[in-house]
Amino acid sequence: MPSTRTLKSISARSADLSLAVPLVVSHRLTRMALAGSTPSARDRKEFQRMVAEKNAAFAESWHAMALQAARANQALAMSMAHSFWSATLWGKRPSGHAVATQMQNAALGVLGKGLAPVHRKAVANAKRLAKTKLSK
Repeated sequence: MPSTRTLKSISARSADLSLAVPLVVSHRLTRMALAGSTPSARDRKEFQRMVAEKNAAFAESWHAMALQAARANQALAMSMAHSFWSATLWGKRPSGHAVATQMQNAALGVLGKGLAPVHRKAVANAKRLAKTKLSK
C-alpha cells in the first residue's frame, strides 16, 4: 500500500491544480481577447512570460520524473537481485503484494515529482494573476 502521506500530497496538489488552472486560463484568455490584434507592452510581457514559464515548468517536471524513475528503477533492480539471492540461498521469496506495493510506490513517486513543478507555477500564477487587473 502506498504511503498515506504520498497519496495526500498528490491528491492535494491535484486539487490545487483543479482550482488554479481554470483561473489562470480564464484570466489569460480574457486578457488576450481584450488585447486584440495589438497587445500593449504589458500584455506582450505577460504572454511571453506565460510561454517561458510553461516551458520551464514542463522541462523541470520531465527532468524530475526522469531522475525519480532512474532512482526507482535502481531500487527495483536491487530488490529483484535481493529476492533472487534470498530465494536461491535461503528459500525465501518476497510476496507478490510486496513487489506490487514497491512498484506502485515507485510510480506514485515519479508522478509526485513530475507534478510538483507544474503545481508550483500554476498556483503561483493564480495568486499573482488574481491581483492583476484586466484593463485595456
